[in-house]
Amino acid sequence: MAEEEKQSEPVTDKNELQKLKELVDDLYRFRDCYFETHSIEDAEKKDGDVTQEIEKTLKYLQEKENQLKQKAEFLLQKGRCLNVAPDYSAEAEKCLSRAVKLEPGLVDGWNTLGEQYWKKGDLIGAKNCFTGALQQSKNKVSLRSLSMVLRQLPQTEQKTPGHPTLESVYLARQAVQLDVEDGTSWFVLGNAYVSMFFACGQKPEFSQQALSAYAQAEKVDRTASFNPDLHFNRSTLFQYEEMFGSALEGYSRAVALNPGWDDPIMKEKQLLDYLRNVTELLQNKGKTKPRRLQKMLSNLSVSELGPCSSPEFRSPSGQIGSLEPRTLSSLKHGHNSGVAALGKVVFSLASEGSVSFTFGMVDSEETCIVVMVYNMAHSWGVLIGDTVVIPEPLIKRNIITHKDESFDFRSIRVDSPLLLIVNGKKQNVYSQIATSISCKPHRE
Repeated sequence: MAEEEKQSEPVTDKNELQKLKELVDDLYRFRDCYFETHSIEDAEKKDGDVTQEIEKTLKYLQEKENQLKQKAEFLLQKGRCLNVAPDYSAEAEKCLSRAVKLEPGLVDGWNTLGEQYWKKGDLIGAKNCFTGALQQSKNKVSLRSLSMVLRQLPQTEQKTPGHPTLESVYLARQAVQLDVEDGTSWFVLGNAYVSMFFACGQKPEFSQQALSAYAQAEKVDRTASFNPDLHFNRSTLFQYEEMFGSALEGYSRAVALNPGWDDPIMKEKQLLDYLRNVTELLQNKGKTKPRRLQKMLSNLSVSELGPCSSPEFRSPSGQIGSLEPRTLSSLKHGHNSGVAALGKVVFSLASEGSVSFTFGMVDSEETCIVVMVYNMAHSWGVLIGDTVVIPEPLIKRNIITHKDESFDFRSIRVDSPLLLIVNGKKQNVYSQIATSISCKPHRE
């Protein structure tokens, strides 16, 4: 009889461990799918509700601890339970470290331990865990987690050959290929493409691939639309691409989903302040008095075109030949080939959180337009009264409605100060530094 009882113990333990795994899986679902059973108005209660569920699950685990504490699977589930919380847990690290020591092939153990090292700030430790998990089995969680870590590691810690951003995209793509229905993998791929966009020449196809990956995340996974990080990171790209309405909507959505997260609150406020200031300055031409404005414009002539007047001038589009000066009102929306905009600077705007140098320019007809210059060095700028020539300007009309506010203004986008002629001179190479924006590793 005693022998029969001994033979039944492993089966009992196995069943109990399976039940614990299901409980912890339910805990992750409760956190990640919270808004499937709760309204957005409950967002402020989410962290408290998740904490309560963690405590309930931990209590059940503790009741089984004496029976199962020497088993790797039990330690894994306890570590996973503690890992649901957003902050690092020394107890979780201890449980997970013991679990993988007892059973080195425990892929979930390595992946969850890697998350704990990440929360602790030990990116090298996290990378080693995800790499170790991949040595055991190729899996989407390790691939996408390693993709994220590579983008966060300082350059001095990069050991793999080639550009870390390219490796990051490669790993994220592999994760998606293993499960095309996983919204988290698509989200991580979107973030990897954003990093590639800024690290590899700001090619439009990388921006489009990022936006497509974010859209696919929402398409295949209904919970992805409740991910505040997706909305925040996508809005960061929207703002750089001057899709201001979409950026504001995304920041606002991130705030609604996570009211305690300060970054989207700040970014929404900064962008709204920027748009208000731009609109006001455009309306009053930078508060320049009429007499002073007329004096500034009196010496504005074709001679100010500088190099653009030469038959040998090479335009941004690659055409050879002099450019024809045009008034701002005559320029069409989009790219204006073969012509140049010419005017005087009447204001510049130093805006917190903006990635462009913004100034206002008035032409001979006293038409005012805002110019946004990107990838400029911190030391570069233009002064009120400077003459600026913009070869083949890219004109855009911005119509933005957000909450109770509306904005409507025309602008010129300039991707580098090297494209401008200021006071008859081309800008030197030191005026340009590539913009660098990284996705927030808040809950990536």
